[in-house]
Amino acid sequence: MKSYDRGILSRYDLQKTSNKLVYGFMLLVIAAMVCSMLYPILVTLLNSFKSNVEVNSFPPHFIPQTWQADTYSKGWNYIQLPLFFRNTMIIFGGNMFITVLVLGLASFSLSRLNIPYNRAINFFFLAALFIPPTTYIIPNFVNLKDLGLLNTFQAFWLPAGANAFFLLLLKNFFDGISHELFEAGRIDGASDFRLFVSIAIPLSVPIFSTLAIFVFSTAWNDWFWPSLVMHTDQKRPLATAIYNYVINVRRLDTNVKFAMLTMVMLPPIAVFLIFQRFIIRGLHMGGVKG
Repeated sequence: MKSYDRGILSRYDLQKTSNKLVYGFMLLVIAAMVCSMLYPILVTLLNSFKSNVEVNSFPPHFIPQTWQADTYSKGWNYIQLPLFFRNTMIIFGGNMFITVLVLGLASFSLSRLNIPYNRAINFFFLAALFIPPTTYIIPNFVNLKDLGLLNTFQAFWLPAGANAFFLLLLKNFFDGISHELFEAGRIDGASDFRLFVSIAIPLSVPIFSTLAIFVFSTAWNDWFWPSLVMHTDQKRPLATAIYNYVINVRRLDTNVKFAMLTMVMLPPIAVFLIFQRFIIRGLHMGGVKG
């Protein structure tokens, strides 16, 4: 006979009027949250198919009265989207490489090596999570300027190696890997770096997949930091280009703006929908274990 996990509310509980009211209220709240999240996405998508006159008309129409698809070709040719997309992917690739190499080795060392003052180091990184990111924007900018790294991709890659949240997430994941696997590797003569490459990384695909989604989201959406360190279009990422040449431009037709925003908006949504299971699984496996 199959056994099923009991949920928060059983069928017997739902027969009570008070539980039905609470459950119905919860569904309404969830439905309101879903609508509030989908509304701006749908407005952007539908406005991209309207004429410029209809977009600026009042009262506005939610569904386009006349559908126009040429706005996407105009938006594609307005700026060099492939160039900015390439820059974003270069930033993402470098950040991910630094995350795997630097943060991976650091978290593996804290988890598996006998480092002096290990608990103090962990507490230091944990305390760093309580520091607002805006407080170290100016010090980072000054350091990169002194190193001559402004307007280079290294201005993104170097700060990626100092992410305390990713480091602690990886460390907690490495803590959950069986000690016997590493002991067997040491008996076979493997070095610590070989243990990291041959055992830790292959077993850490779920958590690295989760971090890849986070790194991709940051590289795709961040516009403020690139606007400070990047000064030419040859190095600017997509979000900064959209802010400079689409959001702040008044002479561009509004429907073309919505078409460009739609093209920029759909890829991260698709990435999240495809890989969302890795986010929950990775956070669960990398979370603090009791």
